[in-house]
Order: sequence, then C-alpha cells, then structure tokens
Amino acid sequence: MPATLYWQVAKIAINLHFQITTMFKIPVSVLVVIHTADLQVLLLERADAPGLWQSVTGSQEAGESLRQTAIREVKEETGIDAAACTLSDWRMRNQFGIFPRWRHRYAPGVTHNSEHVFGLLLPKSCEVTLSAREHLNQVWLPHDQAADKCFSWSNAAAIRRLPVLAQALSGADHVETGCKT
Repeated sequence: MPATLYWQVAKIAINLHFQITTMFKIPVSVLVVIHTADLQVLLLERADAPGLWQSVTGSQEAGESLRQTAIREVKEETGIDAAACTLSDWRMRNQFGIFPRWRHRYAPGVTHNSEHVFGLLLPKSCEVTLSAREHLNQVWLPHDQAADKCFSWSNAAAIRRLPVLAQALSGADHVETGCKT
C-alpha cells in the first residue's frame, strides 16, 4: 500500500473513532449529593422529565477521572466550584439498567451504567445557577425528605446514608478554601 494511501486510511480511521467515541455517552457516571453540615440536601428537577428530582449526575468523559467528572458536572449543573469545597468520594458504586427512554444516548447494545457516588459539603444552603438545558427548579430539603423526593433508587439510597457519612466526615480534617455559596 502506498504511504499516501496508508495515511489517508489512518486519518479516516482516527476521525471515525473520534466521531463514534464522542457521539455516545460513556456508561460510567457520577452522582454528587450536595449537602450542608445540618443535612440539608440540594435536589434539581430534570428539564427532560419534569417532576423527576435528583442530585447532580453526569457521565464521565474520555480521559477524566471520576473526581474530575464530579467537579465538572457540579459546575455545569449548579455553577458551584466543587474543587474549592469539600468533595468526598463516598466509595459507593451502583450498577443499574439505563432507562429505555435514555438508551439512545449510549452506543448500541449498552444497557447498564456504573454510577460512582460523591458528596459535596457546602457551608450553607444557597441558590445555585441552574443549567436551563438540564434543570427546571431547585430545592433544599432535610435529607429524609430529599430521599423520599428522588425518583432514582440509587440517589435515595445515597441520601439515606448521609447521616452516617456526615458523622464520619466530621471527624476528618477538611479545608474549605474558597468554597463560596
């Protein structure tokens, strides 16, 4: 094969790979429970499914660590700089089937997602800047009420663990450099 033809084929293959990998979501995501020390939890109402409430969620992008995904998603969905706050990996992982209504976002044949749970401790509840494309409303609720309002079983389960996790985190040294609400 002539070198010119080889490089043309290679270029087409690279472009096709890029298009395929950027066309579909990666079936690995984060769930970030944003909360205060007194166990108030921020919930967001989905724009694509009014009436369904959740914490911040989002898919990992190629090359990102899970922590980077959590920081990016919090910034995109709320305007909060999670890198400047107390972001904790709760070391919880959920595997679940992707709702049929959202499977078109993933590569053909992908039916399950692996979700990794983080917590974001804020000094106090606050109004956030919603991404209008993703969310309609926001509400701060006591953790038990927030868990009951979530449509996702994994989100509700994470919020129900908040009192135990918050107690464990309160003993650790956390620096809240620049965390603004």
